Amino acid sequence: MAQIDESRLLFSRTTADDPHPTYERLRSECPVLRRDGAERGDVFLSRYDDIFWALRHPEYFTSAGGTLYLGEQPQIPLEVDPPKHTQYRRLLNPQFVPREIEKLAPEVRGMVRDLIDEFAPRGSCDFHEEFATPLPSGIFLPLMGLPREDLPLFLKWRDELVRPEMDMAEGETAEGVRRRAAIEVSDYFREAIAERRTQPGDGLLSQIIEFEIDGEPLSERELLGMSHLLLVGGLDTVTATLDCMVVYLATHPDHRQQLIDDPSCIPAAVEELLRWLTPVMMIPRSVAQDMEMRGVELKAGDAVNVVIGAANMDEEEFGEPDVDFGREPNRHLAFGGSHHLCLGAHLARLELRVALEELHARIPDYRIAEGADIRYSPGIRQTAKLPLVFEPA
Repeated sequence: MAQIDESRLLFSRTTADDPHPTYERLRSECPVLRRDGAERGDVFLSRYDDIFWALRHPEYFTSAGGTLYLGEQPQIPLEVDPPKHTQYRRLLNPQFVPREIEKLAPEVRGMVRDLIDEFAPRGSCDFHEEFATPLPSGIFLPLMGLPREDLPLFLKWRDELVRPEMDMAEGETAEGVRRRAAIEVSDYFREAIAERRTQPGDGLLSQIIEFEIDGEPLSERELLGMSHLLLVGGLDTVTATLDCMVVYLATHPDHRQQLIDDPSCIPAAVEELLRWLTPVMMIPRSVAQDMEMRGVELKAGDAVNVVIGAANMDEEEFGEPDVDFGREPNRHLAFGGSHHLCLGAHLARLELRVALEELHARIPDYRIAEGADIRYSPGIRQTAKLPLVFEPA
């Protein structure tokens, strides 16, 4: 297979279903791959050490420039480099430190139990629809101070921004779907921000309106950039991760039994499954200045695909890469790293840990329904449906 075809495969449904062979080929045959395009090249990084370095050197691999294309404004602080990035993170970090996130544990556990209560007596469920989607949504909306009845709108926008190709009308393009959704999201938050200015609430949206940098309040553009990022991060990645983890555990009963026999290993299992599954397959950057990596010339303006899923399987960092819930240390990059370590990582870990604890305490023996065709979306690996069957509980 030609190298250029290998890089394109990263964006296919086939690779999303089973990315490890493609990851292995990239690492072994072309760990730094550059292909030329009409306006700029595309770069694919796949080895752990290279990616670890790239994430720590924004002067070479920049996040600035709107690489996600989810709106007219950058996603703040994700698409901003230091030192400005540092100023934004200092404003947001206090809301997401472990001490504050742990206060949400009773609410998360109560919500998890309520969700399981709905389907446990039936002996079947669509885990994606009935658990993986409503759990992070139910945490995100109160955290932001947004009305629960707006959830269908948020889920529609989430899918249109992250995986627009899954529901395009005839004649539409992915870019067009994203642009339309981004405009609608901006309109929504513009109105919500105006309301909070006159009627502040307890949620994060009201708090970010009060943020200042160097004594100046954030502009509407900055507030919209934060709101866009919080929407996508709050509603999508935990859902995708829960889908991936439960598919894996449903099809690997030996590892599932470890969680049942020893629930204390669940936090470590969460980390190891994040490494092995890496739902966010890659993160975008662009080359800030001409440079060379592993003998490959990279040009300023090249788009960079930082394939963290491939890095998380790198035998030079992890040795034997097969799933090992006792792995120590486990320096996976599923949440990115350095300046751009995922803002919501602690919240995601809490939701995932509690979900696996409660699910395996209540429904320890589950399997994917016979005949189900489990497919994943590329980029961020999420299922559309995940039918499970089990003994009624």
